[in-house]
Amino acid sequence: MKESIKILAFFFMLAFLSGCMKKDVVLITNQNKLQVLTEYGKQNPEKKVMIETGFGNITIRLYDETPLHRANFVKLIKDGYYDDNAEFYRVVENFVVQGGVPQKKLDYTIPAEFNPAYFHKKGALAMARLDENNPGKESSSTEFYFVHGSKYADWEFADEEKELGLHLPPNQKQIYTTLGGEMSLDGKYTVFGEIVEGLDVIDKIATVRVYVEKPYKKVPFKIRVENN
Repeated sequence: MKESIKILAFFFMLAFLSGCMKKDVVLITNQNKLQVLTEYGKQNPEKKVMIETGFGNITIRLYDETPLHRANFVKLIKDGYYDDNAEFYRVVENFVVQGGVPQKKLDYTIPAEFNPAYFHKKGALAMARLDENNPGKESSSTEFYFVHGSKYADWEFADEEKELGLHLPPNQKQIYTTLGGEMSLDGKYTVFGEIVEGLDVIDKIATVRVYVEKPYKKVPFKIRVENN
């Protein structure tokens, strides 16, 4: 009997210590998001992220010039938001590969951080958002996507720019004709990082069999923040 009590006490102590070791997760709301993310970004300067998939690994560089999006993404990863059931659940070849945890939403949005230096070239990382009742084009707090896109021909730019209300600089046009991308998303969704290794992994995911943009077979991923 005494031995049983000792064993139970031992496991209770382990559980207590485990709980004490966990970091408190600061909840973000639309009321405190600017303050919390600004401070979190100062305390957590990492901008390198690794995603592991069954098709290979993807290394991402986050931009300092989009500080709220960078801080939010790092916080989600460190807080374990993507630890369970994260997957690439929307796949549209020659457009985007979108990921997150569809059944687990957080009730806040991220203010848009548009930067003309960062556009929707192939491999760009951006946050999804609601299109309706969102005049500020604020981003989803959790759902992100990579641009798969396609290469543009020189003759396509005139009509596309006019239709979309864009004026692309020469360097951006060159990237769209050589690397590829999706210019229809520019100025509408915040780009806050890019793939620096593993661009071929997006090609592989983008060509999986789908039904109405949803992969027939789940494409799960694991994600972690790495030291710069």
